[in-house]
Amino acid sequence: MYYGTIKKHDIANGPGVRVSLFVSGCRHHCKGCFNAETWDFRYGQLYTEETEKEILAALEPGYIQGFTLLGGEPFEPENQESLIHLCNRVRNELPDKDIWCFSGFTYEEITGNSRANIKNTKELLSLIDVLVDGRFVEDKKDISLKFRGSSNQRIINIKKTMAEGKVVLWEE
Repeated sequence: MYYGTIKKHDIANGPGVRVSLFVSGCRHHCKGCFNAETWDFRYGQLYTEETEKEILAALEPGYIQGFTLLGGEPFEPENQESLIHLCNRVRNELPDKDIWCFSGFTYEEITGNSRANIKNTKELLSLIDVLVDGRFVEDKKDISLKFRGSSNQRIINIKKTMAEGKVVLWEE
């Protein structure tokens, strides 16, 4: 897996101060994407054990609320294995941090019949607290929306969604 950047003090991609990993690789190619350079699966730097250590160290301070995955596309099959490993480490070593994920796939695509749903997808999903789902749609762009770019996107509480068997939206 490759990644475009790590933001160690991100206040735009989830509540509070966060560490965000922008993974590389996305086949959605949404018109008006703010991060089109990350469509290329080889964009940026190779993700390594050192990258993982850097992310975990950045997450340690008490003022960091959580970790955010975005890209690119975290649920592209090529990215899932590395992200499962990383999210498991965050859960085990820093259990007080929440994990958010932004995906162009909808929750239904991630859990249904799509290229995003591979052998270990359910495990990755289970490690996430909140999923911002759906492709960015330029005609539905709304800069007044919190934590999303277009009105078709949802902010989903994954723990409640999995427990209740239906999509439950996140509430602040």
